[in-house]
Amino acid sequence: MSGESSRSADGSEQLGPGRLVLVVGPSGAGKDTLLNLARAECAGDDRIVFPQRVVTREASAFEDNLEMSEAAFHEALASGAFALHWDAHGHRYGVPRTIRDDIAAGRTVVVNVSRMVIPLARHDYADVVVVNITAPAEVLAERLGKRHRPSDADIGERLQRTVKDDTVAADVTIVNVGDPAPHGRRLLDVIRGAGALPGTMEGANDVGHHHD
Repeated sequence: MSGESSRSADGSEQLGPGRLVLVVGPSGAGKDTLLNLARAECAGDDRIVFPQRVVTREASAFEDNLEMSEAAFHEALASGAFALHWDAHGHRYGVPRTIRDDIAAGRTVVVNVSRMVIPLARHDYADVVVVNITAPAEVLAERLGKRHRPSDADIGERLQRTVKDDTVAADVTIVNVGDPAPHGRRLLDVIRGAGALPGTMEGANDVGHHHD
């Protein structure tokens, strides 16, 4: 495996030269909607990779996840199969270690993660861009109420946690309300390296066709 590396502030080696685009945001913000739009535009471009996350729950029709049992996940974690992993809402999530090969080869890796992994990712990888996709609390509540995903059982708890965690250190913030198309293009610009500077994308309060 060839690649370039740099050093973090504490002198640890960081993996490069590829870019790691971390998409974060509260439940109901429409992360999967925008990711699906960007993925479709990047089809056929082998410089950009959208890895499948591994999750210990059934994936919805809007997600590109690989379902795994708790026991299998535990074994995979113990064997070092994940580059990033976290627990949320009673489930476990992992990003395959193969993304390290992609980063070392100079590719851009785009993945939907928990904000909990941002510090570790910034420590381990030389070029990390964090995109926070969000929406007003009332919009999030309406979307969560419509999508009927089993993992959304306690909507109130999710919204309360969103308020507590509203200070994510993002490089780009996209306020995903209204037509998702321009927000998808904004995300695509960031992925392609044309919009990685801090900024906010606003939209109208239209929530009828968003999913997370």
